[in-house]
Amino acid sequence: AVGFAFAQDAGDTAAAVADLLSAIDTIWYVIAGILVFFMQAGFGLLESGFVRVKNTTNILMKNVLDASIGAVAWWVVGFGLAFGASQGSFIGGDNFFPGSGDDPVRLHEFFFQWAFAATAATIVSGAMAERTKFSAYLFYTVFITGLIYPVVIHWGWGGGWLSSLGETGLMDYAGSTLVHGVGAWAGLAGAILVGPRIGKYVGAQVNAIPGHNMPMASLGMFILWFGWYGFNGGSTLGLSNGLAAEAALIATNTTLAAGVGAIIAMAVAKFRYGKADLGLTLNGALAGLVSITAGCGFVEPWAALIIGAIGGGLVVLSVAFFDKIRIDDPVGAISVHGVCGAWGTLAVGLFATQASATAWAGIENGAASAYGLFMGGNIELLGVQAAAVLAVFAWTVVTAGILFFVIKNTTGLRVGESEELAGLDVQEHGIGAYPEFPTVAPGAAVEVSAGEEAPAPTPVPSTGPATGP
Repeated sequence: AVGFAFAQDAGDTAAAVADLLSAIDTIWYVIAGILVFFMQAGFGLLESGFVRVKNTTNILMKNVLDASIGAVAWWVVGFGLAFGASQGSFIGGDNFFPGSGDDPVRLHEFFFQWAFAATAATIVSGAMAERTKFSAYLFYTVFITGLIYPVVIHWGWGGGWLSSLGETGLMDYAGSTLVHGVGAWAGLAGAILVGPRIGKYVGAQVNAIPGHNMPMASLGMFILWFGWYGFNGGSTLGLSNGLAAEAALIATNTTLAAGVGAIIAMAVAKFRYGKADLGLTLNGALAGLVSITAGCGFVEPWAALIIGAIGGGLVVLSVAFFDKIRIDDPVGAISVHGVCGAWGTLAVGLFATQASATAWAGIENGAASAYGLFMGGNIELLGVQAAAVLAVFAWTVVTAGILFFVIKNTTGLRVGESEELAGLDVQEHGIGAYPEFPTVAPGAAVEVSAGEEAPAPTPVPSTGPATGP
């Protein structure tokens, strides 16, 4: 702004304006990245509220360390594999250690994209909560941030093969599949290999294992919703040249999808279980957010309402489905981020406007023919979106499955039975989340109140949804 004010001629003025616009775009990257990073706090609170008190410290430690380890792994190798020069349209091959001799302008890209990588990594902690070894989870975090996730990002956003598929390439504005899908499908592989928690499934009975702190979980959801404005809105990658108006549309679509997702999830839970379940309502809001993430910049507000509403209903049914097939997901992460992420990605093929598809494809003279099927387009875009969902699912499940299988058969993936019953807080970390109100006696075999004799664990029959509170 100072340079603009003191510019002496037209050339100086143009340079000052360009510098100002560059600064605005750069700081938008940074602010949005900060908002996305703050989502780590939301995940930590949501997941810790949904687990039992004896595992609170453990789940918080995992959230802290996957962001911390992920920062180093993303700087050393992840960013380069994701956004380096394409090697056969599969993986990037340069821009490692960004800032060390590279164009320093790329540092804002590194920071923003690290926050996304941390989000993908932390999703897994919820799906595998309450029975996974802390050391095994940390080992896995290095690989998802440094290899599994970057490959997928290169496919879609780094110039890889998904970006050139069909007329437009994959249209995933902020990562329903590229980010949330990776975290969820890796969590699915881990949940299958680690097995369900003790007492979750007894014979044909599915037992509810309530979380310990619903206010904490609710605050976590609102922090995630808040951070999502950086997640989706920041994916404009700037504010100049009309992108500020696009960011406003994205904020509107994000808000509508989250709100209607919560409403529909609450209504479906009430109809299905006879109770307006808070846990499923929280996940309904998140389901709406994940569902609109792919199409936030591609669809009109009325379509965002439809996409979020279907996501909110879908998450309730998905949670019940995974319990039916005996896959234990304590926080509903697979349903929220995987199933609803897939739906949101497919929804772009139904509702994307022609103008958005034309801009995404970079068509300067003419208009795209591949856009939303319900908006007058052909079926090509829907096919591209479906191919991307299947490709990311296959890559993530196979690679994460191999990784968890190796861990399981070497250092071990799951804690011992006595450690699981006592809780991972005391056994893995030496202290509970609420030391002034002890609920686990150190070395005890089961969760007990202070001064009480340890009873034998008994399953609690479920009268409502089997996952969540």
